[in-house]
Amino acid sequence: MLHAPLTPPSCDDLDAATAAFYRQVLQILDDAGVPFLVGGAYAFACCTGIERQTKDLDLFLRRSHYERAAQALQAAGHRPELTYPHWLAKVRAGGEFIDLIFNSGNGIALVDDDWFRHALDAPLLDRPVKVAPVEETIWSKAFIMERERYDGADVAHLLHARATDLDWQRLLLRFGAHWRVLLSHLVLFGFIYPDERRRVPAWVMRHLLDRLRAETEAPPPQDRVCEGTLLSRQQYLSDLEAQGYRDGRARPRGNMSEDEIAQWTRAIPEPPGSS
Repeated sequence: MLHAPLTPPSCDDLDAATAAFYRQVLQILDDAGVPFLVGGAYAFACCTGIERQTKDLDLFLRRSHYERAAQALQAAGHRPELTYPHWLAKVRAGGEFIDLIFNSGNGIALVDDDWFRHALDAPLLDRPVKVAPVEETIWSKAFIMERERYDGADVAHLLHARATDLDWQRLLLRFGAHWRVLLSHLVLFGFIYPDERRRVPAWVMRHLLDRLRAETEAPPPQDRVCEGTLLSRQQYLSDLEAQGYRDGRARPRGNMSEDEIAQWTRAIPEPPGSS
């Protein structure tokens, strides 16, 4: 599939020390033979042309490659930290850091071979890099609906910029049983950009609305589960604790262990003024 040209950000706002840190880590991973993709604010800017200040660089890699990456970084004098073993590690240099990401916080968006198979090409700091695919970027961002962070605007901007060359069949497969999350963003896209509704193929909307109609007419599931925890790690805890719902993130329905859920819950930031 042909993709519209990317619009890589200039990175001129990076100070020399930060740029040197980023270049060094990229080179270390290359030399160690660790495949990685650039994501986060850089990938978003490449795909939408919208640049914003960011305090870190997001690199996506397979979980099976993390140990090799960590060993190479340690040999170069860095101290990688496996911050959340189910999805995220960090490499720090002074006040700067790079996130090494191999899943999403809810355990849904595992970095697998398809991320690399459909990666895009762009330059970063005067070197060629692979950029996370638009489909996977939408997929991972679509579930982020925290009190302190909501990525719905990012999803809308990605659809506005890239809907005409998305692999919609692949996007549907990525969402799978969580198709309602995708449908919600597509409905909002038509609200946000009324004159751009046709960017979303009619067959995609028909397919999702047919599923909604069939599900609406079917008996409700007997399993008392709350899937809201896939959208926010904090805002549905009361449903688990007071209402008796099972956590949609937990195995076997989800992909997270009880220990992983507990660690991720402990990391919820304190609200301002609570200390």
